[in-house]
Amino acid sequence: MTNFADQYAHQHNFTSVNAQNERRTWYVLVITIITMVIEVTAGTIYGSMALLADGWHMGTHAAAFCITLFTYHYARKHANSDRFSFGVGKVGVLGGYTSAIGLGIVALIMLVESIHRLLSPVDIQFNQSIMVAVIGLVVNVASMFILGHEHHHHGHEHHDHHHHDHDHHEDDDHTHAHSHDHHGHSDHNLKAAYFHVLADALTSVLAIGALLVGKYLGWYWLDPVMGIVGAVVITKWALGLMKQTSPILLDESIDKHYQADIINTLENEQTKVTDIHIWRISADHYSAAIAICTTSDTNAETFKQSLSKFGKLNHLTIEVNYA
Repeated sequence: MTNFADQYAHQHNFTSVNAQNERRTWYVLVITIITMVIEVTAGTIYGSMALLADGWHMGTHAAAFCITLFTYHYARKHANSDRFSFGVGKVGVLGGYTSAIGLGIVALIMLVESIHRLLSPVDIQFNQSIMVAVIGLVVNVASMFILGHEHHHHGHEHHDHHHHDHDHHEDDDHTHAHSHDHHGHSDHNLKAAYFHVLADALTSVLAIGALLVGKYLGWYWLDPVMGIVGAVVITKWALGLMKQTSPILLDESIDKHYQADIINTLENEQTKVTDIHIWRISADHYSAAIAICTTSDTNAETFKQSLSKFGKLNHLTIEVNYA
């Protein structure tokens, strides 16, 4: 009896923890912390706001990388836990959203400090500041290469067609199916880490430009102005990342056209879809719960088979009510 039940059992491990991505993040965390200490120390000694902004910026990114590593660890630890309805597939998305908030806070701090320096200029030792900013840029570019080669071709395919046909109060028929198609995984966690490094590279470039102009043309005000420009661009990235991750966390429905195609596939003169919910249970996996009313004798397994072409439906539950 146990073996019979096992073939109909659901699996809810929709995480896509990538050991390679986790290892990359560790490398970047270490070099980020080292560079942060150098830049903050040099920025304080040499009086460059752009350099200080770059250094503290790296500090917040180190915190973001810690969030990234924690979510990888948490997802791996609870991968097979029954504590969460659909597993911990969203933990990486939550990590990305949290990092995006951190990115926004960094931008706000940069903006306030840059405005303060614009109103109250300080003496800058240009040569030393430029040298350290270049070091920061080199580190950021190296980090981007480490994180940026994100080849998500780890598609996996499981065809666990679980179904059971039975009468529920003599009029209901249910079926469940899992299908994982070959598609790439969206690692919002790693994407957040990449955005943090990209933001660092931007502030380094702006700092170097501002310091060079300040040195040769005497435009001291350009240093804090570049801080403001960097803050605006980083804010835009943070909002973009939040816009990507928040709908997943809030169980936003699948694209309307995709849902309409599913309904059109199921419906005919004898069959109507009375209720449909399709939502993400991880960055790449969708769950669907569909209720159907029909005057035909079509069973749930047949309806399930008609939806097999929809590769995004990874966890499918169908309820058939016979009128």
